[in-house]
Amino acid sequence: MKKIVFLTGTRADFGKIKPLLLQLEHHSDFEVFVFVTGMHLQELYGYTLIEIQRCKITNIHTFENHTHESTMDLTLAKTIEGFSAYCKNVQPDLIVVHGDRVETLAGAIVGALNNFLVTHIEGGERSGTVDELIRHSVSKLSHLHFVSNAEAAKRLLQMGEEEQTIFEIGSPDIDIMFSKQLPDIEFVKSYYEIPFETYAVVLFHPVTTELNQMEIHAQQLVNALLEDTQNYVVVYPNNDMGNHHIFKAYAALQNHPRFRLFPSLRFEYFLQLLKQAEFIIGNSSAGIREAPSYGVSAINIGTRQLNRATHPCIQNVSYETSAILLAIQSAKPKSIVEMPQQFGEGRSAQLFLEALIQPNFWARTPQKQFRDVH
Repeated sequence: MKKIVFLTGTRADFGKIKPLLLQLEHHSDFEVFVFVTGMHLQELYGYTLIEIQRCKITNIHTFENHTHESTMDLTLAKTIEGFSAYCKNVQPDLIVVHGDRVETLAGAIVGALNNFLVTHIEGGERSGTVDELIRHSVSKLSHLHFVSNAEAAKRLLQMGEEEQTIFEIGSPDIDIMFSKQLPDIEFVKSYYEIPFETYAVVLFHPVTTELNQMEIHAQQLVNALLEDTQNYVVVYPNNDMGNHHIFKAYAALQNHPRFRLFPSLRFEYFLQLLKQAEFIIGNSSAGIREAPSYGVSAINIGTRQLNRATHPCIQNVSYETSAILLAIQSAKPKSIVEMPQQFGEGRSAQLFLEALIQPNFWARTPQKQFRDVH
C-alpha cells in the first residue's frame, strides 16, 4: 500500500486537491494522509479545518505555522520544520502539493531534500506577483507534475522537466463544479443568512509586491462598492502580508444592508453562490477560472492575476474607483457560454488515479534530470 501525503494550507488549495485525495482515500492501494496548516487553523478565516474533517479522512494531522510576524519567509521556515518531522514519521511514498502558496514551497523543499517523491498539481501556469516565482520554484523541486492544460505542460518542458513526468488532467475543481455535489442555492442562502435576491461576489486579496499601495487599493475598491447599488457577498482575503489593509477598508461594509461578510465559505457552497451571482469582483483566481466556466462575468482588478488565461467574461481593470465603477456598470449578465477547455473536462480525479495505479509511475527515483529543449 502506497502512502500519499497531501499538504493543504488554504481553503482554496483544499478545494483543488479534495477530489484527488478522496479518490485515493477510497482505493485499497493507497493510504492517504493530510497535513493541515496555514489559514485552516485560524479563527479569523473561519477555522476551515472543520471542512476537511467533514470529509471523514482517516489520517489528518494539524500543524500551526502562523508566526507573530506573519512574514512569508518565517512561515516557510516554520512549515518546513513541522512538515519535515511529520514526513520523517510517516515515510510517504509521495507528497502532493498544489499551486503557489508558501506552504506548497515548504512541502516541495521537504520532499526534495529528503528523497521523497513530490508531485505538483497545476504547475506550469502563469500569474502575477511573487506567486509565480513560488509556483515555478515548486515545479523545479517536484519530480512529477499534474497540469491543467497543454500550455502548462509546454512551460514545464521549457523549464527542463522530462515529458514522461508530466500528466495533463485538467483542473481538479472542475470535477466539483459540474458534479451533483453542489447544494441548492436557496439552501445555501438560508445556511449563510443571505437575504439578497440578486448579488455579486467580492474576493480581493493582498498583492505582496504592492504592499505600499495596498491601503489605497483596498479603499478604492470599497469606495466603488459603496457608491454602487448592488448587493454583495464579501469573502475575507487570504492571509498574505498586507491583508490588514483590506480588513481595515472592509470595516465600512460591516452592518451595511447591501453587504454580507464571511471569513470563509464551504467550497461547494461558494461555487453555488458564484454560479448564481451577477458577477464576481476582485483579484481571485475564481474570477479567472471558475466564473468563466459558469458564464459569470468577472471584474479582475489590478495585477495579481497578470498573465492568467483570458476569456470574454473577464474585464481587466485598474485599481481606480472610477474604473471599477465603470466595469461594474458594464458587467454582462450571466450567459450560456462554451466552457473554457483549458481547464479540463471534470475528470481530473479519475485521470490522477489512472496515473498512480500504473507500475511505471513508481519506478522513478528522486534524482531529477534536466532536459534541454531542442
